[in-house]
Amino acid sequence: MPELFISGLSHKTAPIAVREQLVVEEDKLREILVDLCATGVVSEVMIVSTCNRVEVYGVAEAPGEARALAFRRLGQHRGVDPTSLETLLYTKSGAEAVAHCFRVAASLDSMIIGEPQILGQVKEAFALAQGCQTVGPRLHRLWSRAFGVAKKVRTETELARHAVSVSYAAVELARKIFGSLDGKSVLLIGAGKMGELAAKHLVDQGAFPIFVANRTWRRAQEMARVLAGTPVPFDEWPGALAAVDIVITSTGAPEPIVRKTDVEGALETRRSRPLFFIDIGVPRDVEPGINELETVFSYDIDDLKQVVESNLRERLREAQKAEALVEREVARFVAHGHDLEVVPTIVSLRERLEGIRRGEVAKALENLPDADLRTRQAMDALSQSIVNKILHTPIVKLRESSRSGQGRSWTEMIHELFGLGRGRHDE
Repeated sequence: MPELFISGLSHKTAPIAVREQLVVEEDKLREILVDLCATGVVSEVMIVSTCNRVEVYGVAEAPGEARALAFRRLGQHRGVDPTSLETLLYTKSGAEAVAHCFRVAASLDSMIIGEPQILGQVKEAFALAQGCQTVGPRLHRLWSRAFGVAKKVRTETELARHAVSVSYAAVELARKIFGSLDGKSVLLIGAGKMGELAAKHLVDQGAFPIFVANRTWRRAQEMARVLAGTPVPFDEWPGALAAVDIVITSTGAPEPIVRKTDVEGALETRRSRPLFFIDIGVPRDVEPGINELETVFSYDIDDLKQVVESNLRERLREAQKAEALVEREVARFVAHGHDLEVVPTIVSLRERLEGIRRGEVAKALENLPDADLRTRQAMDALSQSIVNKILHTPIVKLRESSRSGQGRSWTEMIHELFGLGRGRHDE
């Protein structure tokens, strides 16, 4: 019987220098999927190709051969010798493959546990394989359930709630101060990468308008365009303090550029509105004494890292709940899969006995031409009851043996005992 398997490498087993060589663009991925199925080595296949993992999910009679073929094709695309990958690859089958799939979709196998991007990436990979018609009933059932498990993890645990990046931790702190960030105006001083990310996160949460000040005017214009904001000449940013709610600084200046006197001047016209500073600069851009001013809140990179570390601990606690949830879902999925394996035998057995029953009832009624409707119905009900009682024990045994991994020997025995698959004959 074809076996479900997963094989690949990830950030846990291979360095980025190897992973980036195997990342495949969409058009080439389509070609590889179609080619793999055309060989007949795999009956179903899907490939997840991201910066952190390259994994082949498949159904094959010989998973080892299928794995070798898949990574040979992936390697050929970039001139990678597949033998150099052998020590980096992992392969899982059966319940282990199911558990891995569920953990990947739920972001429990990610570099940053709980990050939401991986679910979108595997959904895109699944849709791509579906479009190539390389997804069959086994992979469809596997990933449909995996997406359901990922949703359960999101709704029944708080795995993804706690920010674990410095830029998003800044947004979390801002939300604690302002509640909603809708309509909160932002001033970005400097155009560092973390400052830009923090500003983007704030925009995603509804912050607007955005002002950008940078020593290089052209860079200020570029950043303002990216954020749908307004560039501000660098020497004019102090004038914006009176109007904005959140200030993000990331300049790389050797000493603080935001002075206490600048902020005191702005507070005179702010009418007690809170002013929030996110200082991502190293060295710090904001003078430490600013935090002493009423309605002014200032957090530097160390404050943000403390939030991240605290949130990482919270995520790890939530990850334990998520792992237990996944374990239960894997057990349910595997048990149901075993039941499905014996269903054809159960159907054939019932059809075989039902055919015999109908034939024997018909014979008996031929000898009872005067039997009324009530008698005929009673004979039909009696014969059905006998068949159901005969079926009960074989069906229970089939299901129990399947769940214990011995389903194949029992299905073979049932087929032999009851003559399933052979031509019917009169009893």
